[in-house]
Amino acid sequence: MRYQDKVIPMRQDRWLHWLLLAPALIVMAVMLYYPMFGTVYESFHETSFLNPNPKFVGFALYQRVLADGTFYTVLLNSVSWTLGVVLLQNILGFLTALLLNQQLPMQGMLRAIVLLPFILPGVVAAILWRFMYDPQLGLVNSLLLQTGLIDNSIAWLADSRMAMASVIIAAVWKGFPFSMLIYLAALQNVDQSQIEAATLDGAGPVRRLFDVTLPAIRDVVVVNIVLTLILTFNYFDIIWVLTKGGPQSATHIFPTKIFETGFGQFRFGEAATYGVFSILVLAVLVALYAIVQGGANRRRAAA
Repeated sequence: MRYQDKVIPMRQDRWLHWLLLAPALIVMAVMLYYPMFGTVYESFHETSFLNPNPKFVGFALYQRVLADGTFYTVLLNSVSWTLGVVLLQNILGFLTALLLNQQLPMQGMLRAIVLLPFILPGVVAAILWRFMYDPQLGLVNSLLLQTGLIDNSIAWLADSRMAMASVIIAAVWKGFPFSMLIYLAALQNVDQSQIEAATLDGAGPVRRLFDVTLPAIRDVVVVNIVLTLILTFNYFDIIWVLTKGGPQSATHIFPTKIFETGFGQFRFGEAATYGVFSILVLAVLVALYAIVQGGANRRRAAA
């Protein structure tokens, strides 16, 4: 077959690929990229409820936001919230997956029970935890008082020192089944012959975990951590329902601050500016995910 006869079908296939991708690309452009560029455009214009006509102000809104100490509080809260939830969610999810990967009685029912927090809508889970954190009637204070760990009821969500830890615990409870599912699927694909060989060599459970199991699912662990970083950074429901970013901005993160500034105070330009900073952070996380995924693909190809 001549070279030209090979090139023409390849070009036709390439155009067919783009044609098949066109509907998805159009939807992404309309639903994702258009609002994103609209947010950037809005951040250069002063817009409010009383003055709905956009007024171009350049980088004035960026200067205003950066000069406001609230921005750095929101940034620090976002980092603390994201790292705290991701770390605890992955540890708890992995330990639960290790447990459910064993031959246990009523294994199917146990897995279904563990999945319940993840199945619940975010708002429902937040309302549930709001009742549990109630200073007078909440289950958390009741258990701690009965066990003698505290002497007086604590207003968990009204105390700026305890509020962030409280919402992180609620978010971990809601999200750890997601990591558990991913890790459980990965554990079930680990080569059992390697584990048996390590057992015959005298390796104990801890040694098998660190020398055989974790290296086998390393790519899954890294990808899951990056995915949960992105999802947690964007999470809105639990914090907004529990604290609305309070008390004293102690739990404000980028999504709650954007919502409050834009739809609570009608300062749409400043809300868009916070949105641009949020996009920049997300761009870094997405780039990190792309690098990790590319490395995982290269390792699989080399294997």
